Amino acid sequence: MSLYEKLQKATSEEDVKDAYIKALGLKEVQKNLIDIQSKEIWFEAKQNAKLSSYAMFTQLMHYVQDALNKGHYIPPFLAVIDTQKAAIMKSEDVLPFLEKKTIKWGKSASSYTQEALDAISAHIGTHFVSFKIETHEEEFISTIKNAIKKGDIIRTPITPDNLKQVFDKWVVMIGREIERINDEDYALLFFADIMHDGTVSTHENLPAELMHKDGSPVFLLNGKVYKLGNKEGYRQFWAIYHKPPKAEYRNYLLERRDSLIPIDERSFKGAYYTPLNVVDKAYDKLAETLGDNWQKNYIVWDMCCGVGNLEVKHSNPRNIYMSTLDSADVDVMRATKTCVAAQRFQYDYLNDDIDDFGNIDYSLTNKIPQSLRQAIADGKKILVLINPPYAEATNADNTAIGTGAENKTGVAKTKFASTAMVEYGKASNELFTQFVARIALEIPTATIAMFSKLKYVNAPNFEKFREVWKAKYLGGFIVHSKSFEGLKGNFPIGFLVWKTDMLFPKKIDISEISTEVLDKNAQPIGEKSFYNLPNNIFLNVWLKRPKVNKTNIIPLKNAIAPTPGIARVSNWSDNAKAYMYCGVNDIQHATQQTVIFSSPYGGGNGFYINPENLWQAAIVFSVRRLIKPTWINDRDQFLQPTEPLTEEFKSDCLIWMLFNGSNLTASANDLEWNDKKWSIVNHFIPFTEEEVRATDRFESDFMVQYLKDKKLSNEAQAVLEEGKKLWQSYFLNTDVRTVRDELKLNRADVGWYQIRKALQARNASGDFAPVSFKPFEESYKALSEKLQPMVYKLGFLRV
Repeated sequence: MSLYEKLQKATSEEDVKDAYIKALGLKEVQKNLIDIQSKEIWFEAKQNAKLSSYAMFTQLMHYVQDALNKGHYIPPFLAVIDTQKAAIMKSEDVLPFLEKKTIKWGKSASSYTQEALDAISAHIGTHFVSFKIETHEEEFISTIKNAIKKGDIIRTPITPDNLKQVFDKWVVMIGREIERINDEDYALLFFADIMHDGTVSTHENLPAELMHKDGSPVFLLNGKVYKLGNKEGYRQFWAIYHKPPKAEYRNYLLERRDSLIPIDERSFKGAYYTPLNVVDKAYDKLAETLGDNWQKNYIVWDMCCGVGNLEVKHSNPRNIYMSTLDSADVDVMRATKTCVAAQRFQYDYLNDDIDDFGNIDYSLTNKIPQSLRQAIADGKKILVLINPPYAEATNADNTAIGTGAENKTGVAKTKFASTAMVEYGKASNELFTQFVARIALEIPTATIAMFSKLKYVNAPNFEKFREVWKAKYLGGFIVHSKSFEGLKGNFPIGFLVWKTDMLFPKKIDISEISTEVLDKNAQPIGEKSFYNLPNNIFLNVWLKRPKVNKTNIIPLKNAIAPTPGIARVSNWSDNAKAYMYCGVNDIQHATQQTVIFSSPYGGGNGFYINPENLWQAAIVFSVRRLIKPTWINDRDQFLQPTEPLTEEFKSDCLIWMLFNGSNLTASANDLEWNDKKWSIVNHFIPFTEEEVRATDRFESDFMVQYLKDKKLSNEAQAVLEEGKKLWQSYFLNTDVRTVRDELKLNRADVGWYQIRKALQARNASGDFAPVSFKPFEESYKALSEKLQPMVYKLGFLRV
């Protein structure tokens, strides 16, 4: 029985430890706080695969730090293991970092802090080697055994699959340091270098020769000696790769010499081209998920190749088909000799060869090469390697990835979308899912490796798409959008690898995917999970939305500013006290689309707040605004709670909402809209007139009465007390006419928005005694820090 098979039958952490100990042949081991200890290596073990390698290494580093502090022995290698994956790194790569003692550890290894996880993840990302046990069990076992035996982690071999990647890195790290060499000679020197074991060459009579002079490498070509201007890149490069290549690869690699042309990043500066360092990571991921010989075993079709960014790292261009919408791209590839042996052609994938009934008929254009048609018909292994255009019909989001992405006109009107995507729902509005849908029809068992946004994995509008599309997730990473020149915003772009099977009679469930996280420089910094969850457990359907009545009321675009023109919502609801604008259900939109008004938000997309649903409204508001959006959590969906909600949590959220900057409830008279004057009433003042020394009566004491029977936590009470002081400061003075007019301060029962703005105007004018907001801000921060972890603990968001 294989290690992987044993791990799938493990019912405890002890079973996992024993399986690894036996498979690795570990001797003289101990099981203590450190799960497996030997003289050569320490292991952190888990019974399931819920934690990332980064999180497990963080736990292990807790023990390493403790040993370091106490001067105890630390082995040369550190490893993490569970039922699905494993990873190893050298201790020497992390000890200098730990010696600085800057990490804020938790009370125990398992209760690590977020700061510790972030710090460790950022440091170790480029140092550890990871394995999926299901597909790379042998490689893992041999790596551990070799590390123990030889005291080193074996370097990456040079193979036909990574030849182009290795060559490009060699040019950057070594080739450009060779003095007075011509670009066209790089390939000759590269082969002289890799076909040499440090003592002797593997082949006689190569055009160039590697030698050593005064302890430094030099190259001999055409009777001339070429030296390295800097030897550090040479040392670093050969710390990564192993040479020479295996004997069975050598002649084949030499035959590929003519295809190696140095890649100039500037040659691929398209509008949204795929950066070459990101392409490198994509090829690494393909080797990890499809096997080391994927370039030999798969036919590759990129149907929106642009000028060939995704293919320039491929070492077997005769297996590649490259099509693009713009025929000028084909001309550029010919001029730059990009993938000369590949079949390159103009093709409009979303319009060509689609008949009026949504069927694919290659005879309509005869553009598809006959060899590709035959490969599809024969069911050969086909990898769709693609960075499709991103554009969405009827959407203000101008973000685009891929060739031709800037043209958003007619997105949903392509021939394919209008004839063949009825069952895909709103996904038919997106260009990249139109590509995926045609691939599903045309090559139903294709493997797809695609750059795109993550919305097709977890966005509510794509639930229909996920019900139709059948694919098994093989692996992938997300990378910062800023890696792609020309993209605005901060969001993740995923490179995900899928094995599709549209012929399978049943739906393939995709409940969760785990991805590696790369920063904008394509360096690994952690892991991130994305969840495919049914829309009916999303937070935006948790609260029952009160019905609208026939009472007309002024629609607002801000606290005291009417909506210009015709509004979508201009009616009230029975016993309503406020209106919450509550837009799209993900973190990306929550910051701008979570606001409370004293009258309807004219644009709609919200609900009325009444005494019955106020506690839920406060929670929805707080949960949506407590967690700051980052480029990584951009598409995370808010969920209904999975744990019981305490009364303290409910009242904490209410106070947090009342004193948030996006609580725009206000009172004002004489607001003009639709040729009439209107008044709005603020029901959200948590104080009586006497408490804040108001100048006049408040029309509503709803919030005071609502809070009467609520027991507040110390943190919430502190916010309330500091807020009261600011309210009292407001009533100490009368603002100048311009401020009164601007903020509509024509009533006593003004709102939190008006209070803040008026006090800020006074401070700025210098005509009033300054009012400090600092005590309030500190108390509000304390309440925020209390509530933020509860968002995850109670199930409103998943890590």
